[in-house]
Amino acid sequence: MSKRLNTVHGAAALVAAEGLTAIGFGLFTGYETVIGAAVDPATAIAVTVIALGAGAGMLGCARGLLRGDGWSRSPGVLVQLFALPVAWSLWQSGQYWLAVPLGLVAVAALVLLLSPPTTAWLVHDHQPSGDSGERGAADESAGRPREKAAAAPRGRAPSGKKKPQGGKKL
Repeated sequence: MSKRLNTVHGAAALVAAEGLTAIGFGLFTGYETVIGAAVDPATAIAVTVIALGAGAGMLGCARGLLRGDGWSRSPGVLVQLFALPVAWSLWQSGQYWLAVPLGLVAVAALVLLLSPPTTAWLVHDHQPSGDSGERGAADESAGRPREKAAAAPRGRAPSGKKKPQGGKKL
């Protein structure tokens, strides 16, 4: 599967939406701090920096998911695991209009991030984005097809039998 899956696209979209929301919240908190509406400016500045950094990190994870970088799934899952208790806390405080969307997005993103097709695509089924195919070109220029060069161990013929040690040398 060299083509990105719908589960990967969906997970990246949800993580990116959460990242944009965090950046929006950070900008709002920063604006409130600048105009003097923040009750505690030091805390508001800290929240602004954390929200902007977290949002940028989540956007980076969404980009990594689209590129097929395996590392990007772990922080995405971690963010969802942090979002679920926050959604529960919002639910208990009666802020249903925030709790329901946050909880639904977190559960949906977890399902998409941990789905078997996403795992298979991120871990096994595609060429990493940093590899431009030099190995495959080198194998083909040496007269070996790419699949057989990777599958045949050194010192053995593709059939699994040992190569004859004696014989004429060219």
